[in-house]
Amino acid sequence: MTFTTRPTLRGTFGMVSSTHWLASQSAMRLLELGGNAFDAAAAAGFVLHVVEPHLNGPGGEVPAIITTADDPAPKVLCGQGPAPAGATIEHYRDLGLDLIPGSGPLAAAVPGAVDAWFLLLRDHGTQSLRDVLSPAIEYARDGHPLVAGAADTVAQVNELFQQHWPTSAALWLSGGEPPKPNERFRNPAYAETLERLVRAGETAGEDRVAQIERARQEWRTGFVSEAIDRFARLPHRDSSGRDHPGLITGDDLVAYEASWEEPATLDWNGYTVAKTGPWGQGPVLLQSLATLAELGDPADLDLLSADGVHVVTEALKLAFADREAWYGDGTDVPLKALLSEEYAATRAALIGADASAELRPGRPEGREPVIPALAQPSLAGHPRVEAGAGAGRGGRDGSVGEPTVRADGVTRGDTCHIDVVDRWGNAISATPSGGWLQSSPAIPELGFCLGSRMQMFWLEPGLASSLAPGKRPRTTLTPTMVHREGSFVLACGSPGGDQQDQWQLIFLLRQLAQRRELQEAIDAPAWHTRSFASSFWPREFEPAGLTIEDRFPPGVIDDLVRRGHRITRSDPWSLGRLCAVGREPDGVLTAGANPRGMQGYAVGR
Repeated sequence: MTFTTRPTLRGTFGMVSSTHWLASQSAMRLLELGGNAFDAAAAAGFVLHVVEPHLNGPGGEVPAIITTADDPAPKVLCGQGPAPAGATIEHYRDLGLDLIPGSGPLAAAVPGAVDAWFLLLRDHGTQSLRDVLSPAIEYARDGHPLVAGAADTVAQVNELFQQHWPTSAALWLSGGEPPKPNERFRNPAYAETLERLVRAGETAGEDRVAQIERARQEWRTGFVSEAIDRFARLPHRDSSGRDHPGLITGDDLVAYEASWEEPATLDWNGYTVAKTGPWGQGPVLLQSLATLAELGDPADLDLLSADGVHVVTEALKLAFADREAWYGDGTDVPLKALLSEEYAATRAALIGADASAELRPGRPEGREPVIPALAQPSLAGHPRVEAGAGAGRGGRDGSVGEPTVRADGVTRGDTCHIDVVDRWGNAISATPSGGWLQSSPAIPELGFCLGSRMQMFWLEPGLASSLAPGKRPRTTLTPTMVHREGSFVLACGSPGGDQQDQWQLIFLLRQLAQRRELQEAIDAPAWHTRSFASSFWPREFEPAGLTIEDRFPPGVIDDLVRRGHRITRSDPWSLGRLCAVGREPDGVLTAGANPRGMQGYAVGR
């Protein structure tokens, strides 16, 4: 059965895929000006801050994976900011909290996205800072048609803005009313922030690298840092229902710099798949691939059958259980053991005919797992089948790729994605997120807000992802890059929080193992499990929960119910927002983008 909405794009000059057409075309503009994939991706990244403000922002973060024409070995760009120096478990406990709030100043990690984009440009770009930032400056200053998702998000938090976050009300509301979908929206404060960074850079002279370093300094020690320091000290309402000040200081921004790291990799089915390290959830995808490989040839998996959906889902549950027990920043993560064939075989042996409702972390190297008390499942109140339950395109379940926002500002959040490959062989996969317009009050002189990534820490000591000052939260952001025999093959990624690696796993199985066309692999029916503790406040666990698009062949969903899966039927085109670019053996470049959400587009020639 074939499902496809568009052709796979093919060309030889360059390819871009992103979650917003304006970002895709802005990246293509940089390629046309002679820039490379990294110039193009950075231009798109800053445009996404403007045109998808409900999905990412300058106060958020971005991990990326790159490969260069000179050195094809993949490298990770870490733009995930850490917890501030004052962020201790004791501080939150003294406030009477057992979870870090899902919105408001207390949830903010140090912003990492802007410094990471600047680092990418410094080390691998070719164009001037002004050329790269000009599309974002123009859209912020002159306006852009605000997508329906952003307008809807503002409408949902209208009351919160008016009653508790007046600076956000001033930015996003006009006469107390939210913007209408597709209405031209301007953010002159953010345009001026970017313009000031460019002007600061240009004081360093004509040298491109010197300009970028001067702009980085201005972000970390100049007017941006000073404004964040002042504003974060002010108490504001958060998802606890109370007002609290934040913990970020100017010193935290001074201390932070984005960094380059080695990826986690897995050799699988003739490919090498690269992800971030276990400070992110990326190894979940690698563990799932390794487990499935122990069950047979992945080309033989029927991903439209109950058997295929069941086996993939159970492999994912096991990997997510290991994420909860073992993944974190600065901890002794037994990653080599977790990715070994021996360990994968022990995990594969646990997959039976029925759906598991348990959290079953393994024992790599014979070590005993430790699971947060608040991550334990409960079967109470979970029906075996739900029809829709807000999971479809018009709902707010978080499964449709748009943030779940309540009137108090609580959000499961969401994300953007960018992939670029150029004619020289440079490629990048980047997943910007955080700093959503609904995550925290807007800083008026900067035109953006802080993020809420610290909600992914646990306030229980002794865990792999327990909160500690200077530690990175275990992010859900998870770009992917694939090589074959040392040559770049594919870059892909998706918004979707805990679902990101789930949707990417299904895509990779179809594209790499089953040789589906790139766009066909993106368009095919999707699903994801909810049978583990969510990374987002209030950290729910839905035992045996499975959300599935309601366009599978007859009988598949009934069969999954018989196996014990607790099904939520989602709208037929609602799950996943995959982007991907690739390079075929003869050098032809390819691209595809997800039609779900009516926002993602690929461009190229």
